[in-house]
Amino acid sequence: MSNEQRGQANSKNFKNIMKQDEIFKLAELFCGPGGLSLGAMTAVVSNPKGKIYKVKPVWANDIDEDTCKTYARNIHGGDLTNVVCAPVETIDFKKVPAFDILAFGFPCNDFSVVGKQKGFNGKYGPLYTYGVKAIDTHNPKWFIAENVSGLQSANNGSAFTKILDDLENAGQGYRLTAHLYKFEEYGVPQTRHRVVIIGIRKDLGLEFKVPAPTTAGNYISAKTAIENPPIPKNAPNHEITAQAKIVVERLKNIPPGENVWYEGIPDHLKLNVKGARMSQIYKRLHPDKPSYTITGSGGGGTHGYHWSENRALTNRERARIQTFPDDFIFEGSKESARKQIGMAVPPKAAKVIVEAVLKTFAGIPYDWIYPKLTNGNGNGNGQNCLFEF
Repeated sequence: MSNEQRGQANSKNFKNIMKQDEIFKLAELFCGPGGLSLGAMTAVVSNPKGKIYKVKPVWANDIDEDTCKTYARNIHGGDLTNVVCAPVETIDFKKVPAFDILAFGFPCNDFSVVGKQKGFNGKYGPLYTYGVKAIDTHNPKWFIAENVSGLQSANNGSAFTKILDDLENAGQGYRLTAHLYKFEEYGVPQTRHRVVIIGIRKDLGLEFKVPAPTTAGNYISAKTAIENPPIPKNAPNHEITAQAKIVVERLKNIPPGENVWYEGIPDHLKLNVKGARMSQIYKRLHPDKPSYTITGSGGGGTHGYHWSENRALTNRERARIQTFPDDFIFEGSKESARKQIGMAVPPKAAKVIVEAVLKTFAGIPYDWIYPKLTNGNGNGNGQNCLFEF
């Protein structure tokens, strides 16, 4: 082979290497049923040279058995091999398969404004540290962490500052972009507001920018989500819950978008509650607006209610509002499925965010906005108030 031929061969091999797909291996803690992973799997981008950037889930952990089965069924085709159902405290991260991305929506119970907001003083508050341990062990190229908006005010604001500091200094060090995403502005038919922190390893020299809203001022309504297209009657997780007679009577007197505190409810159907009144109690969806936040726990009156039919939503209707496709099946009992749906990251929101990260790695420009807060290394506006209500 002549020198010219060798040069041509080397050039061709170099071009082939440059065109090889970049597949980011994803590990996930507190994985839930798989909303984040599903969204990540569908976020695929390619640069002008044809190189494809995508995500492949390789390992996940959760403590709930039904949740793990749901994740394995829908993300890994039923294979439970790399879905570890165990307390995160028992995980030896040195034995976890190598990964390029860590995702962790650490439990929000102690940060939620609906609860007592114990923060680090609660049972669940310190669990984010296991995400830090996983990062310390594997030094992934990037991570995505998610939590409720109440995270910023827990422990008088010190919890969020501590979490940001720990994540920035985890592993080899990360450049963070933290933002409060209003998911209804990103195609999710639900007013679900979540803090999402993207961290990219500093040595990679990349800067993540918050993707610009896609449906701001043009929200997808609850009715559109549930009825377009109609849900087949035999769809999985679509069982209708039989309502007590008094619940049916109460709902008959509550207009769409209103709750049990609506002044037009007859006295004998009103709730005798003193103190704080939760706005979601027997609240009906408004057909022309996004749903209010779908939750996974709570007793009577917290299940989400149809705008015209006098009943609670089915799990499939809840899943539609969370942007899960109809062929995504939730394992376990009806109440277990409700819990899983309520705790999940909407796949559509996850796709938008992960797609923006992939474009960052691919060098593909996209519309973006300033984040509400960064750790001083990003393009945000300093320590402005992160949350709007």
